[in-house]
Amino acid sequence: MNISQTSEYLSAIEKSPDGIFVLHEKVERKLPTHSHTKGQLTYVQGGIAYIHIQNVSYIIPARHYVWVPAGLEHFLEVRHLATVTRNIYYYSKEDHKDPFYTKLGIYPVNNLLLEMIIYTERWIGDIQPENTAPFQFLSSIKNVLPQLSHKVFPIALPTTSNERLKPILLYLSQNFHKQQTLEEISRRFGMAERSVSRLFQSAMSISFLQYLKLLRMVRAIEMMLQTNKSTSEIAYATGYNSLAAFSKAFYQLTNIRPSDFGKI
Repeated sequence: MNISQTSEYLSAIEKSPDGIFVLHEKVERKLPTHSHTKGQLTYVQGGIAYIHIQNVSYIIPARHYVWVPAGLEHFLEVRHLATVTRNIYYYSKEDHKDPFYTKLGIYPVNNLLLEMIIYTERWIGDIQPENTAPFQFLSSIKNVLPQLSHKVFPIALPTTSNERLKPILLYLSQNFHKQQTLEEISRRFGMAERSVSRLFQSAMSISFLQYLKLLRMVRAIEMMLQTNKSTSEIAYATGYNSLAAFSKAFYQLTNIRPSDFGKI
């Protein structure tokens, strides 16, 4: 999406402050960082998407949605054509009355909400209040979100613009499947262990081991959603020595067992 298309897209969303804008996409894209005056619901139907907020990248797995509050700078990234997103942009004049609408959150979608979201595929573009039936249906989706969405999906991978840390993160992203230690990483990049440890904490408020664990979980979820690998194959492909160790780490981070992940 070029600058002109992006501008038109964002202008269309903002055109009617009291309306609801609906857009269904099956396209690989990465919008620039932006914000809008409307709250945004983006449902990921198949595949995987990412939303980037400041120095944090959040993973949005299939059958989950992200709520982006009005005014929050972000950009959404879809890397695969197999990923379908359903985007609904809502009026936000009374969002301050419920804390749910004022904070970013990624949530699993239950069967009721899924059916409601899928039903919206019959509409596209700007839906005005006078278009009574569609507007009321779309509004009802927004209204039930606080009641249906209690369990936040917790995988957030920190990022940084720190020039000393960036090559280390790049190396880890390419070698997450190998056994990595702070000692080995420090030696590879010619730094003291204490310096590397402090760099992770100061730049991203996370330890080296915590970052590596999160990175492996992100890659594991990508494999679950985009490949036919078994859970055992994914465990070894992400650097774990056993299925039990992988399952324990996965559950600790997500509160979901790997075998149940696709059933959410």
